[in-house]
Amino acid sequence: MPEPEIWTPQKAAIRLTKICDFFSQAHAVPRFPIDVTKLALGTAEVFKWPDPIAKVDSVDIKGFDGALFANEARSRWMLLYNTGLTSPGRIRFTQAHELGHYILHRLKRDEFKCSSDDMLSWEDKNIEAEADLFASFLLMPLNDFRNQLTTSVNFEVLGHCADRYGVSLTAATLKWIQCTDESAVLILSRDGFMKWAFSSAAAHRNGAFFRTRRGAVEIPAGSLAASLTITQERLGVELPASLWFPHADRSAGVREMKIQSEKYEYTITLLCLARNASVWPPFDQSENESGDWRDDR
Repeated sequence: MPEPEIWTPQKAAIRLTKICDFFSQAHAVPRFPIDVTKLALGTAEVFKWPDPIAKVDSVDIKGFDGALFANEARSRWMLLYNTGLTSPGRIRFTQAHELGHYILHRLKRDEFKCSSDDMLSWEDKNIEAEADLFASFLLMPLNDFRNQLTTSVNFEVLGHCADRYGVSLTAATLKWIQCTDESAVLILSRDGFMKWAFSSAAAHRNGAFFRTRRGAVEIPAGSLAASLTITQERLGVELPASLWFPHADRSAGVREMKIQSEKYEYTITLLCLARNASVWPPFDQSENESGDWRDDR
């Protein structure tokens, strides 16, 4: 009996992307945003699997954004998302995340229950991160995503991407952080403290990241993120980089963008630095501070 084919998040997403491309061209229908419900119900046929997703539905799931359950015989699956999700973008990403679990992990477990934090674990090394990565590549194919970008990326440009793919601004910005050569950091904060922060590869190399997993990191005074009067700055304002990164050269700048969500009571901040702007502390100081000066993502 042949071994089952191993699917990575990218490989599985590309397989379905090609089918979506073909369907769009053959039937002259818009390519984006993707109808994840319809795609999920037909995925087993695509992969020639005997245990399809038979139902996609919204339910009141306490404490979870999405879930995936097999029946007792493991012959059928049910994909669920929380009725409390009112944003079409969050619903679509949650559905795609659970579809990722079905394709990548259904042979390992017969149920998955995923919180809102599981939808933002792209940089971890676990099944939630794999499901997020799959959702990202499925909803926002890399080639098409890059074609939407301009030389100077801001929340206006990323908002266009969010509208095109039917996802949240946070998801579109995380996608850009994931694929850009620029030095950029995306921060979600609440009540003056960072809930999480994601940095691009270039930003990590330059020391521009925040260790939010080690404890609360306060938003610096004087930043747009800390301002009580500025609720939105989509294009960006130039500020001294040392405001956010104390060890940055005094001549270095950072472009800060901000969107404050009253509905969800959080603030999204995007920081863009020069590609070669290093903000590492002196080697001996960083080593003494933590015993390990390297990125702990």
